[in-house]
Amino acid sequence: MDKIIAVIFNTEEDAYRGVKALTELHDEGSITLYASGVVKKQADGRVTVLEESDEGPLGTGVGLLTGSLIGFLGGPVGAVVGASVGTAGGMIFDLAKLGISEDFLFDIGRNLQPDKAAVVAEVWEEWVTPVDTRMESVGGTVFRRVRADIEDAQFERDVEAFNAEIDQLEAEIKTANAERKAKLQAKLDQAKAKLHETQERAKKSVEDTKHEMEAKIKSLQDQVAKTNAETKSKIEKQIAQMKDDHKKRNEKLRQAWELVKEAAAV
Repeated sequence: MDKIIAVIFNTEEDAYRGVKALTELHDEGSITLYASGVVKKQADGRVTVLEESDEGPLGTGVGLLTGSLIGFLGGPVGAVVGASVGTAGGMIFDLAKLGISEDFLFDIGRNLQPDKAAVVAEVWEEWVTPVDTRMESVGGTVFRRVRADIEDAQFERDVEAFNAEIDQLEAEIKTANAERKAKLQAKLDQAKAKLHETQERAKKSVEDTKHEMEAKIKSLQDQVAKTNAETKSKIEKQIAQMKDDHKKRNEKLRQAWELVKEAAAV
């Protein structure tokens, strides 16, 4: 399964040992490590990125999570871990794109105390024991979430909300006086603009998902070339499953995109 993990360590040095351990697990074929990064919560509560994977499709998930952590824990809404993540601008959309719910940030936030560090990574793992055992051996506590298709549902909810708002405004405009009608029209134009933005996000998501899948398959193929026959067979099955999952995922995204296009055309 494709998962996002966060491993909390007491020190920065332990966190780098955690990255090394994940790399070793990847090299031996126990997991596939797509991307990783290291963040630290400073004594004053700020969260800073100490190390991050190269930019690109394989680093997207880690980048979204580290950015959300900085906004959630290190920004003004991060003063209290119980604050609603929904107040942090576009963070909720980042989490939807990443495929995890906001409770994952709460779990990390409760445990990433000042002066502690965390390794965040996107991995493919069949079972949790290899990562858990290796991380425990270097002093880490693991939190993980399976990446889900949250973004698809987010698109559908957005479309429904914007359509309801547009219908209501159009109905009000029909009975409003001239002064009120101008104000309502401005609100209607704004709602339609937001619907168009949702359309563009859905379209980009289809493209991004394709690029991400291609990059991950390339990473898996590189891993196959360095492993033994047993692990090679396992990874080849993983590639086949990834292609099948992508086909289903892409179809859902395309359906969401078509739904947004239809709504935007009304």
